[in-house]
Amino acid sequence: MTTWMGLLIGVIICQRLAELFIAKSNEKWMKARGGIEKGKKHYKWFIMLHVLFFLAVIFEASANDTAERQLNYFLFTIFIAAQLGRFWCIHTLGRFWNTKIIVLPGVSLIKKGPYKYMKHSNYLIVLVELFVIPLLVGAYFTAILFPLLHLGLLKLRIPNEERALTKAT
Repeated sequence: MTTWMGLLIGVIICQRLAELFIAKSNEKWMKARGGIEKGKKHYKWFIMLHVLFFLAVIFEASANDTAERQLNYFLFTIFIAAQLGRFWCIHTLGRFWNTKIIVLPGVSLIKKGPYKYMKHSNYLIVLVELFVIPLLVGAYFTAILFPLLHLGLLKLRIPNEERALTKAT
């Protein structure tokens, strides 16, 4: 694995850890105001998927002969666009953004920012990331496997989230 690959993966991991800290803070804030958590059973699978994703990226990039691999600027541009979309989602939802399904009864759905155009826009962004990040570092198997696993988990997550949001409003 090249230095730039290690730095990129390290920065992304640090970003995800910071987001978990924000999510935990938002969870406490919402629960203190009567927020209700739903879909707890499948949440652990998302955590495992993302941990395994980074391990797979690191393993596959390290196992492949990537010593001479140059940064693909097209893929990197897609990655940066996904990061901007990710920040847009988090900023738009503010205190309501979370990695868990937590709803505040009586609070209206947020329908601005990216949610004005697509109901579950953050999930699309994560799907793009799960495809582009491995491609950037030459982890082609990971780029195919993890988006498919993510789509499988979304088949559980989105209906749970829809039910929770419908009941809360």
